[in-house]
Amino acid sequence: MGYVLMGIMIPFIGTMLGASCVFFMKKEMQPLLKKSLLGFASGVMVAAGVWSLLIPAIDMSESMGKFAFVPAAIGFGIGMAFLLLMDKIIPHLHLESTKPEGMKADLKKTTMLVLAVTLHNIPEGMAVGVAFAGLLAAGSPITLAGAFALAAGIAIQNFPEGAIISMPLRSEGAGKGKAFLYGMISGIVEPLGALVTILLTSLTKPMLPYLLAFAAGAMLYVVVEELIPEASEGEHSNVGTIGFAIGFIIMMILDVALG
Repeated sequence: MGYVLMGIMIPFIGTMLGASCVFFMKKEMQPLLKKSLLGFASGVMVAAGVWSLLIPAIDMSESMGKFAFVPAAIGFGIGMAFLLLMDKIIPHLHLESTKPEGMKADLKKTTMLVLAVTLHNIPEGMAVGVAFAGLLAAGSPITLAGAFALAAGIAIQNFPEGAIISMPLRSEGAGKGKAFLYGMISGIVEPLGALVTILLTSLTKPMLPYLLAFAAGAMLYVVVEELIPEASEGEHSNVGTIGFAIGFIIMMILDVALG
């Protein structure tokens, strides 16, 4: 179990390292850099959703013959619906937005910004957790290298995400230490979500293909609903597109080469 605990901590370390950028970068992140980082994160998550989650879910259901797609389709749809529900319930505020989303709550702007990133991190933690749960399950197509490739890929995209949340907090007036702490806290849900997912999967192993697809649906909801629109708005949207391509290629290489 030692390697499992190490694996589920890798994405959190990526967030923490990204949040530490607040100590040596200027208060404001350049728009072009932010667009490229958002695009990069989107590419990583899309590739991870396909190669690390949906394809293994279908492979694990091959005994169903032509209907092997059913668990993946059902899990994917439920994952999308779950994030849609969380998006409507949890009060949060996106970068460059002045209108909070979710249920009305009397919260500080900095808290709302952290909640927005925390909402992003829930499916990422679940994705890593279900990958390692699949690794522990007998007969699963998920390998140790594949599980670590997914964790590493999400950690790579968490680095810019950590910077993207800590830097605006700094520009909002928070001290460097507080901005770093908030950025780091937003990533704590990842190892916690991974642990909960592993425990649930150990109790219901037949649900593993559904959970793999669920995590993919939740992750891709975040990409389509928030990351890509933020990377594409305004001028120089092609920078976000290039970032997406780079992130997608890197995650694809990691999963295929190590999986």
